[in-house]
Amino acid sequence: MKELAYLPDAIFTGTEWIYDHALITKDGIIKSIIPSEEVKDNYDLKVLKNAFIAPAFIDIQIYGAHGKLLAVYPDAAALQALNDYCVAGGATLFQPTVATNELHIFHQCIDAVRAYWRGGGKGVFGLHLEGPWLNPIKKGAHLESCIHPPRMEEVKELLQYGKDVIKTITLAPEVCSKEVIAYIQSEGIIVSAGHSNATYQQAIEAFDAGIPTVTHLYNAMSPLQHRAPGLVGAAFNHASVKSSIIPDGHHVDYAAIKIAKKMMGDRLFAITDAVPETDIGPYQHHLEGDKYVSNGILSGSALTMHKAFYNLVKCVNIKVEEALRMCSLYPAQVLKCDDRYGKIAPGYAAQLVILNNELELLGVIAE
Repeated sequence: MKELAYLPDAIFTGTEWIYDHALITKDGIIKSIIPSEEVKDNYDLKVLKNAFIAPAFIDIQIYGAHGKLLAVYPDAAALQALNDYCVAGGATLFQPTVATNELHIFHQCIDAVRAYWRGGGKGVFGLHLEGPWLNPIKKGAHLESCIHPPRMEEVKELLQYGKDVIKTITLAPEVCSKEVIAYIQSEGIIVSAGHSNATYQQAIEAFDAGIPTVTHLYNAMSPLQHRAPGLVGAAFNHASVKSSIIPDGHHVDYAAIKIAKKMMGDRLFAITDAVPETDIGPYQHHLEGDKYVSNGILSGSALTMHKAFYNLVKCVNIKVEEALRMCSLYPAQVLKCDDRYGKIAPGYAAQLVILNNELELLGVIAE
């Protein structure tokens, strides 16, 4: 098989722009970046006119697509539909997410991921469990009847069942013992603080103890107030903690995203938090304009990762390069896979987005 040579107007590697160069790939891996004049007949040439390429997007939190909420349709077909939705929006890697639910639903979703992988399914990094170990005061649209503090035995049983599938767990640190959080992390799972009413001090202590990230900044957490800085204030002030944010203009006002970006810099990254239309099960999401509500409560977005990127540039005035990193490199860093994803460099996965100068998504490369 010939090596592929992609020849765009420009390449954004994740750190810099390169012009008049071709990107060489083979068997799904980036081999090199070479000057355009060095492209020979032994390459399978793909000329991309009026376009630039950048690392493909990564979505850490998305619940379903095309009418199939994973918690309602826990099967490989639902994950394939989710992959199709993500790729159409520029994301080639994603974490299907399951909100607070009964234990057997979590088990079914774990089984679905395993079945999807066995069938050669692509795109799924692993499973994100958002709950059930949350603070009911900040439940948002989650099922309060299933929210509870974790018992160590329960945690061990769930993590054993979901071994190598569960990659991220969102929990409220103030309702979980330090021993439980340490155990989850010892299993190689990313712990994210969310749906939390933690005080500023509780949050800082949790971050100091190793919690590396926060789930959908501002939403469902103790807010920043001048006498009670809360989880938001702790995320702003802690030097190492990262946070996701939903840039749809509904979950968070664009001005608030701008403030968060000034405070957190490269510690802030984008997610879609997207849900599908569904009227089955406890989470019945209904589209209202360009957002979803459940039982009258804002429940999820209608974003794709490309739309999230576009909003960051056009509505928050973040530079194109930084918005691209917020949708690719920074999520890869959170998932600890930035040695394979989020950059264009030799040895990285050949997973790329093709965009034009108007920032429209022209195509996706996912070899």
